Amino acid sequence: MYLLGERPAHADALINRLQSIPGQWLQDLSPCAPVIELEATDNLFAQVPGDQLFMLIEGVVHGCVAGRALFYWQEGDLLGLQQGEEWNDCRLCSDGALRLLPYRRGEVLQHVHAEPDRTEQFLSYLLGQMALLAHAVAELKPREFRSTNGFKRVEAGAMLIQQGDSADHVFVLIDGHAEAFVDGHKVGDVPRDEIFGAMALFTGEPRNATVVTSEPSTVMLIPGDQFLSMIRSNPKIAHSLIKGMARRIGQLNRQITHLTMRRD
Repeated sequence: MYLLGERPAHADALINRLQSIPGQWLQDLSPCAPVIELEATDNLFAQVPGDQLFMLIEGVVHGCVAGRALFYWQEGDLLGLQQGEEWNDCRLCSDGALRLLPYRRGEVLQHVHAEPDRTEQFLSYLLGQMALLAHAVAELKPREFRSTNGFKRVEAGAMLIQQGDSADHVFVLIDGHAEAFVDGHKVGDVPRDEIFGAMALFTGEPRNATVVTSEPSTVMLIPGDQFLSMIRSNPKIAHSLIKGMARRIGQLNRQITHLTMRRD
């Protein structure tokens, strides 16, 4: 069983190793029936005996969970271990013809446990499958909005960002309030739950404003590379960032309008 989509090099190496293991178990075991030939199917297990395992000798089988294709099996893989109530939501299907070599499930398990080496191979195969599933969960689960640098409690008057500095972190104001200044002039407020400090990270330019707390506050510090990764994987963070930027642009527009009217 392998993951659809792009995979890191270590996952490919694991897949290559796992693919050769079932053939080693079954080397001295006779099939229980001739090769089964099937056309394209949207439910493989509905067409084959439920007490058998199958060596896939031709074709590709896809595993769909909740209607979503997540895994695939190819030549040399063993099908049928994924049966039972725990797998009711997983359906195996194929877009093309298949050739399966059947073995009785009980005979395969007895054969595996008859020799310590085969038992070790079986356990290695199962652990490898678990590792692939863990990789799938890691890829599909949205990254949590947490910082590796943690939280920082500061008093009123603490300088969180200094104008002209390089940008290596993004900040979230968890509790409290802060103000933004450009060339010593206040240009806006930073309220609770605001994400700030991201603009310079995106542009690669120095910080264009100084941010100072106006009351005791708690701040989350997020390394720049981690923040960019979270933006790509979590639309909620991107939405919050865009909302904050839009609010600050609105503040600047109002200030520009006010200054223009005063000059007139």
